[in-house]
Amino acid sequence: MFMSTANEAVEEINKGRVNRFKRPAKRKFIVIGIIIIIAFLIAGISYYQATRFNSQVTINGTKVGGLTADQVINKLKTSELKNRVYVGNQLILDEEDTQMVFTDKDLPEVKKLLKSQWTFFPSLKEKNYSLIPKKADQFRSQTMKKQVEEKLLSMNKSLKAPQDAQAKLEQGQIVISNSINGEQYDIAGLLNDYKKQKYTSDIHLKPVFIQPIKEDSPIVKEEEKMLQDLLQRTVDYKVQDKVHPLKASELIKNASVSKDKKVTITESDIKNKIDEINSSQSTLNKNFTFKTHSGSVIQVKGQGYGWAINTEKETARIQEAFEKGEKSLSATNIYGNGWSNEGIGYETTANNGIGDTYAEVSIAEQRIWIYKNGQLVVTTNVVTGKHSTGEDTSPGVWYILYKRPQYTLKGSAVGKADYAIKVNYWAPFTNSGQGFHDASWRTNWASNAYLTAGSGGCVNTPPSIMKTVYDTLSTYDPVVIY
Repeated sequence: MFMSTANEAVEEINKGRVNRFKRPAKRKFIVIGIIIIIAFLIAGISYYQATRFNSQVTINGTKVGGLTADQVINKLKTSELKNRVYVGNQLILDEEDTQMVFTDKDLPEVKKLLKSQWTFFPSLKEKNYSLIPKKADQFRSQTMKKQVEEKLLSMNKSLKAPQDAQAKLEQGQIVISNSINGEQYDIAGLLNDYKKQKYTSDIHLKPVFIQPIKEDSPIVKEEEKMLQDLLQRTVDYKVQDKVHPLKASELIKNASVSKDKKVTITESDIKNKIDEINSSQSTLNKNFTFKTHSGSVIQVKGQGYGWAINTEKETARIQEAFEKGEKSLSATNIYGNGWSNEGIGYETTANNGIGDTYAEVSIAEQRIWIYKNGQLVVTTNVVTGKHSTGEDTSPGVWYILYKRPQYTLKGSAVGKADYAIKVNYWAPFTNSGQGFHDASWRTNWASNAYLTAGSGGCVNTPPSIMKTVYDTLSTYDPVVIY
C-alpha cells in the first residue's frame, strides 16, 4: 500500500518535470513565428516604399502617390497641362490645354525622384517635384513664357510705379526723398517663378512687386557722397591771362545722380558768373582807352575789333567740368564782329587790349601811323572819306581783314556811277569795304581834301609809300580810327 502510493508520487513528479520542459519550447516557437512575420512585413513595406511614391507626392502638379516609376511615366505621358497662369488669384493667361511631353527617356529621372523621396515608413508629407522632360516643350518654355512676360508688361503700364528714395541737391542743400511703394509687378521675379513651374498644370505665381530703393540703402548713401564731393569741387576758369576760381558750393543750386552714377546739375548760377566775367573782361562793342601818337588819351569804340564770351556755350562747358570733376578750363567759345563773327583781339591784353602792333588813323590830321611791337615803322599823310556827302571813314577800332595785291575795287560813290578801279595794294578793315589802298588817280593830297574831295570811305594812301604800308600791315592788326 505504502509502496503503491510512493510510486504514484514519483510518477506525478516526473510528469511535472516533462510539462516544465515542454512549455519553454512552445513559447520559443511562437516568438520565432512572430519574428518571421514581422520580418516579412518589414520586407514588404520596404519593397513597397522602394518601388512606389509616397501618397502626397506630386510631379509637375500631377498626383503620383502609390504609383511605380513606370506607372508615373505612363500617367505623365497622358496628362494634360492646363495652360493657365495666375498671379495670386488673378488669371492673367488662359491658353488651350496641351499634353506633357514626357517619354520613356524620362524614366531614369523619375526613378531618381522615387529614390530621393523614399522614406522607410509611408509618409504623408506633401512634396511637389518639378521635372523637365528630355524633349523640351517649346510652347511652355518659349511661346507661353513670352506671352506671360508681355501680359505682365502690359499690366504694369496701368499700375502705379514705385518711387525710389534719392539723394538730391536742392537749393544748395543735400536732401533725401522718401521711397514710395508701388503696385507694379517684379517681372523678373515672376518669370523666375514661372521657370520653376513651367511643366505644372495651372501655374500659380506668387505676387512679387518691384521694391523701391530705400532711404538707408547703400545706393542712396553713395548718391549722397557723390553730391557732397560735388559741393567741394572748384574749377579754375581762365579767360585771357586771368584765372577765376569757380566754387561749386557757391554756384550750384540743384543736382541729382542718375542710375548710371553720373552727376547732373539742373540749376546753377554759373551763367550769371560768366556774364559777370564777360562784363568785366570782354571788349566787344565797348570803348577802348587809347593813347594817340601825340600822347593824348581818348576813348574809341570797338567795331570790327573786339571779343566776348559765348555765355551759353561756356556755361555748358563749365557745368560739364563740375560734373566730371575737372579742375581747370580755359575759355574757348569766343565771338565778335569779325569777318566770320570771330572775336578779334582775345589773345591781346597789352595796351588796353589793342596791343603794341596797330595802325592809327587821325581823320582830323589826315595822317596814319603804323606801329610794330611798340615802334613806329611808317607814317604818312592820307585822304579819308568825303565828309560833305557823309562818306566819312568810319571811326572805331577795326582790324585788317585780309591783304590783296593787284586788286580791282568795285563800288559806288555819291553822285557817281558804279566804278571798278584797279589798285596795286588793298588792305580792307571794315566788312562794308573800307580799307587802305593806293590812289594813283588822286592829285589833291591836301590835309583838307577829305572835306569835299575825299574818297568813298577808304583811306587813300600815296602810291609812293603804299607798298611800305602794305608790307608793314598784317592780317588781324588793329586799326584805330578817330
